Amino acid sequence: MTNQYIEAIENNNIVSKTDINGIITFVNDEFCKISKFSRDELIGKNHNIVRHPDIPASHFKKLWTILLAKKTYKATVKNLAKDGSVFYVNTTIFPILDDSGDIIEFVAIRYDVTNATKLAEKLKHRDRVMYQQARLASMGEMIANIAHQWRQPLSELGILLYGMKKEFKNHEESKKFDIQHEKSKSLIKQMSQTIDDFRNFFSPNKPKEYFFISDIIDETMFILKDTFKNEKIEVDIVCDKSVKMFGYANEFSHVLINILNNAKDAFCHITTKSKHIQILVKERNSNIQIKITDNGTGISDKMINKVFEPYFSTKHASQGTGLGLYIVKMIVEDSMNGKIEVKNDNTGGVCFTITFPKESK
Repeated sequence: MTNQYIEAIENNNIVSKTDINGIITFVNDEFCKISKFSRDELIGKNHNIVRHPDIPASHFKKLWTILLAKKTYKATVKNLAKDGSVFYVNTTIFPILDDSGDIIEFVAIRYDVTNATKLAEKLKHRDRVMYQQARLASMGEMIANIAHQWRQPLSELGILLYGMKKEFKNHEESKKFDIQHEKSKSLIKQMSQTIDDFRNFFSPNKPKEYFFISDIIDETMFILKDTFKNEKIEVDIVCDKSVKMFGYANEFSHVLINILNNAKDAFCHITTKSKHIQILVKERNSNIQIKITDNGTGISDKMINKVFEPYFSTKHASQGTGLGLYIVKMIVEDSMNGKIEVKNDNTGGVCFTITFPKESK
């Protein structure tokens, strides 16, 4: 009767045995079938031959702690077959003891749950996408409301500035006023364009165009120049004026403004050294690489992997929503088919690296 039970288990489950060091001593046909390894390729090998690299070491530490305590371990495990395919198995592993109570081997009984697990992952991914789409739709409505509130004040501000220019026409300080007037007009234009850009950001039919990167950097620095001057921040720009790309010029400007403003904020507690930002633009084969590096205080290792997450911010709640770098990542990767990375620079500050294809249609 015992042999019948063993035969039934082996014929209907995925079975393996290992010695006390995890070396495989037995596998049944079902194990070979799902792992794509032959019996000869498995016997004598460590059981981690089917370990998937995604599984953290802590998982196996827990497994061995339980087994060496002579208890049964149960889990759904992600494994890697010989051909690189992934399979999931519900696993029960238990120790076999001798008459003295010492462990002599381990037996693992599994059954295949690959299809069910992959379906569950697809459903989970679908739910995440639907949630993201709902959040984007909500943000689109919010931006539309903001746009409605901004239009009239910006228009009135433009009229007021024009009236002031007329009053200063014959004044001895008119030239100075003209300079400030041009800056103000540029800011109003930029704010107005920002409204359109954010509304167009959610539009699937927005047009792309060729633009010179140096032009957008210059326009961005014109807007930020006074702020950076007041904060005593020096900006070094290394960019060939002939470098151009195909994409959304104004969205690229938003990317620069967000990253540069973040760098500015990172300098707020620095008083002992000069404040410096470098913008470096390079062409690399069919790609354009932009590096924005500051010599600020850097980002902690615990936080750096979260900076692109929505609503994450290292600033006080009154200083930001935590959406700036999230929007930056969306523009770079979703809207312009690029890639953005961040790491701490060896100067102690932060380096954002953005890579765009020269053309992406």
